[in-house]
Amino acid sequence: MTDTTGAPPRTAAGTPRRLVVLRHAKSAWPAGVPDHDRPLAPRGLRDAPAAGRALAAAGRLPDLALCSTAERARRTWELAAAQWGTAPPVRHERRLYAAEVPELLEAVRAVPDEVATLLLVGHNPGLEELVLELAGDDVDDALDAVRTKFPTSAIAVLDWHGHSWKDLAPGTALLTAMTVPRGKKHS
Repeated sequence: MTDTTGAPPRTAAGTPRRLVVLRHAKSAWPAGVPDHDRPLAPRGLRDAPAAGRALAAAGRLPDLALCSTAERARRTWELAAAQWGTAPPVRHERRLYAAEVPELLEAVRAVPDEVATLLLVGHNPGLEELVLELAGDDVDDALDAVRTKFPTSAIAVLDWHGHSWKDLAPGTALLTAMTVPRGKKHS
């Protein structure tokens, strides 16, 4: 049941919220290009749209996206979001580039309370460590999958309840999915 604003109902534990974590697609390593400016590799150009299609098919489209300013993250976002009818607002944040868990959590906790589903597009090892830090439990051995490898284009979905994004704390989320969408190579 929703109220007249269309928002999910609040419970004693708060509003259902979802954090979708997307590692940027496979990047290239051109000589002389600074790390921040590295583009996507051909595989990344195929996988980023596949990630967008996977999010749409699973009904996990965000209300807001936070994206690293690195070229490979920005391009991943653009190609993924192009798969949706209307892309949500995006904030490109320099602090997400090469961020560790404390910086990532700081960015997530600054998200407005009206956002129910947040997409975070960034880099490893920070994203993998964030998922492992936040997940108190999982579905279908998703934690084992993340611990084994969180490769490029990986998507982790964390569900939790809270009155505010400021409430998100270690061990409070349920890791409901971990997937690695791959685009088809054209012959």
